[in-house]
Amino acid sequence: MPELPEVQTTVNGLNKTVKGRAVKSVSTTYKSAYHAGKDNIKDPAFFKKFKRLVTGQKILKAERRAKNVLIHLSNGYTIIVHMKMTGHFVYDRPDYPYVRLIFKLDNGKELALSDIRKFAKVTLAKTSELEKSFHLEHLGPEPLEKNFQFSIFNSQLHKRPKAKIKQALMDQSLIAGIGNIYSDEILWRAGVHPTSLVGKIPLKNMKPMFAAMKEVLKAGINFGGDSMSDYRNIKGERGKFQDHHRAYRRTGKSCGKNDGGVIKRIVVGERSAHFCPIHQKLFK
Repeated sequence: MPELPEVQTTVNGLNKTVKGRAVKSVSTTYKSAYHAGKDNIKDPAFFKKFKRLVTGQKILKAERRAKNVLIHLSNGYTIIVHMKMTGHFVYDRPDYPYVRLIFKLDNGKELALSDIRKFAKVTLAKTSELEKSFHLEHLGPEPLEKNFQFSIFNSQLHKRPKAKIKQALMDQSLIAGIGNIYSDEILWRAGVHPTSLVGKIPLKNMKPMFAAMKEVLKAGINFGGDSMSDYRNIKGERGKFQDHHRAYRRTGKSCGKNDGGVIKRIVVGERSAHFCPIHQKLFK
């Protein structure tokens, strides 16, 4: 699933390609009886409303909130897109595979959402009511904001002192945007075992974890996201962060810290966790 760096890379691409463009028409092949009555475009009735409110509007800019892409329109509405497991936007790529949603623009180009597994969520809300909307109201603070300092990081995680640190880092109500890939990489860099209990981790180990979080997420953005799975950028190109993994999906490979450690895989809260049993300390 695209995490903060992949979503930010997408947003950066949208601002370079479609910012200022007007939407001439919208079409979708999403349709599901399961979503009848829900406020997303997989419900045909909702899509009619979506199409009416989006068509003819100018794209003011794109932003990110947690793992959501926010596309602000000139009529005071914002398109909210959660790309889920396999979704990604592409611009000016005719005949791109698995396209489920197409925005035709005033320059003759198309912005398309490709989604092989059809899990992505696309909805709409008034821009002025975004933060209070059902889709965003539960989210914690943004980890790359300048005002997100260590004291906030520490206090947010300690809202769940008995939680395993891997799960706490991925809890979107505590910190927004971190998922399976980047939590593994953060903990590897910080030297903390993924099953360590938040309340048992000493302050001297929490501070390096905070620094590692900032460093790893910024690196993910700088490398254009992680494309070990389906993620692609706005040009349909792969990111490169997967070439720099130190823990995630490196089971059986050397830790790389010259400590003799070999990366192991365990399951934490129904999610995979990859770590070095030598240098990543367990606090319980």
